[in-house]
Amino acid sequence: MKFLIALLIAVFFVSCVQNEKQILDETPFQKKMNAEFKDASRSPLKEKDLKVFKGLDFFSFDSTFVVKATLKRTPDSEWFNMKTTKDGVSKERIYGVLSFELKGQSYQLNVYQGEELMQTEGYKDYLFLPFLDSTNGLSTYAGGRYMDLRIPDGDTIKLDFNSAYNPYCAYNEKYSCPIVPRVNNLNLEVKAGVKAFKK
Repeated sequence: MKFLIALLIAVFFVSCVQNEKQILDETPFQKKMNAEFKDASRSPLKEKDLKVFKGLDFFSFDSTFVVKATLKRTPDSEWFNMKTTKDGVSKERIYGVLSFELKGQSYQLNVYQGEELMQTEGYKDYLFLPFLDSTNGLSTYAGGRYMDLRIPDGDTIKLDFNSAYNPYCAYNEKYSCPIVPRVNNLNLEVKAGVKAFKK
């Protein structure tokens, strides 16, 4: 009997330590995302999903997915209609091309600027980086993921793929989300950021 009690205490202790470690390992980005999703006034989740929501599923933070990119601005790029998931459009332009190395390979991604956001207070320097990778449809959302960036003072910008997140339409079909342009495809598995949402 004493052995059984000791065993139960040990299991409880290990469980507590693991839960504590999980909380301590949570990055500021993950904390912010989870707080937003738990807040009924801001959450994109459906009511039924919000009731049982405990937290998003993230890849463990991986510093190899934090890279420095060179930004080549394209000041003469034309505005175009980026298609969205609900047959709408988002007025965007290619702000520049990001060149960087990831896992020993060289890549380029277009980074976009939205016409509407340019005129919105607090978002004048906002850049939008949608991308596809080899995890889509497997461990991550099939339609690709997004990253938020700000216009840098110089010609380099930090890309932290640990902050890659799903569009709202991955959680609720009522949202209309920009469709990731095929040109922004990374031919590797980006095991960083938010994973696919299990409904």
